[in-house]
Amino acid sequence: MAAEQSRPLEGIRVLDLTVALAGPYGSMMLGGMGAEVIRVEAPGGGDIARTNPPFVGGQGIHFGKREDDEVSLTILNRARNKKSITLDLKSEHGRELFMRLVEESDVVIENYSEGTTAKLGVDYERVRQRNPRIVYASIKAMGEPSAFPGLKGMDIIVQALSGIMEVTGYADGPPTRCGLPIADLVTPMYAVNGILAALIHRGRTGVGQRVQVSMLDCLASWVAEEHFDVMGREGYPSRTGNYHDRLAPFGVYQTRDGHVAIVAFQPDWMRGLLDAVGQPELLDDPRFSTRGPRMRNASELNAVIEAWTRQHSTREVVGELLDKRGVPCAPVRTPTQVLHDRRLHDSGAVMDLVHPEFGPIGAVGMGLPIRFSATPSQFDQPAMALGAANAEIYGGLLKLSPQEIAALEEVGVV
Repeated sequence: MAAEQSRPLEGIRVLDLTVALAGPYGSMMLGGMGAEVIRVEAPGGGDIARTNPPFVGGQGIHFGKREDDEVSLTILNRARNKKSITLDLKSEHGRELFMRLVEESDVVIENYSEGTTAKLGVDYERVRQRNPRIVYASIKAMGEPSAFPGLKGMDIIVQALSGIMEVTGYADGPPTRCGLPIADLVTPMYAVNGILAALIHRGRTGVGQRVQVSMLDCLASWVAEEHFDVMGREGYPSRTGNYHDRLAPFGVYQTRDGHVAIVAFQPDWMRGLLDAVGQPELLDDPRFSTRGPRMRNASELNAVIEAWTRQHSTREVVGELLDKRGVPCAPVRTPTQVLHDRRLHDSGAVMDLVHPEFGPIGAVGMGLPIRFSATPSQFDQPAMALGAANAEIYGGLLKLSPQEIAALEEVGVV
């Protein structure tokens, strides 16, 4: 690759001790931006996500029992742009091999359960003794030490504890889980930000450091974006369903054949919306003329709008509002429509997944939605089979002979 086309993180080596989603998504982002990511998994098993259905093999995609030549679709999505090695960190020889890799690396990223790295002897204090320049990133569910000791940090648990659930759904309904594992997806973005900042700091000082993020902290910081404490004191419900009353009219409205999202809190948008609805006189109604009263009377305004949208198709509503009057309005699309949107494939936001042996599999995975003007970046290397890079890393990087690697394999160290 020519120098002008080198990726932003080319030359950075990452040791990846992550499992499940929050950690692997973060290390994959680093790999997509050019870092050499060495994913370390236990011999013979590896990440539990390898057992997630559906599975992909020569017979295509299915939800049955995994066969020897098949791999989880989850792994094909999350393990791209990584070199897979196996290593038993519970063995003394395995830990020493890991520390030798630490000496040759820039970043360690891990999301083990609280206390696991200390038990294995690969925690930050011991790692930095071998390489003071290392940037060591830890992703935890509820922090370390955890405010909820003994509680496993699954995404739904973190959503519950963060307050996100309590503000999602309708006022007369139950707290609602977000349809995506947002704690697992948001937290690695913060971790990657921290890693990059620490690498910049190391470039100035020569000294590495530990980066810590927790899923609970990340979601709680999001909850603080809206002033739910103030709103609650004024009697506003924390859950408002498909509407955002502070910016009314702002919500999702049913049409004759689907739903549309409409935003019209600006005066010219509001004027265009009421003109389309056929009730321009409501602009002079004291309930709706300014944003303060409009917030108090949002349910009445939303009822007026939806009475109109229900009479028209989605295409007609978008045509009347967006095309004719410039009022922000869009159809609510299905996931399938989004995943097959050619424009999103062209931008790199989503991309077709590829099996390293069988090629394209007819499924769409996450893309890297960051574009650089001078450096290519994307998840363009298929996921490797477990341990497929053992010879490259142990032989090439650590200079072990084939006989030494074979001996390690025989006793289960790699």
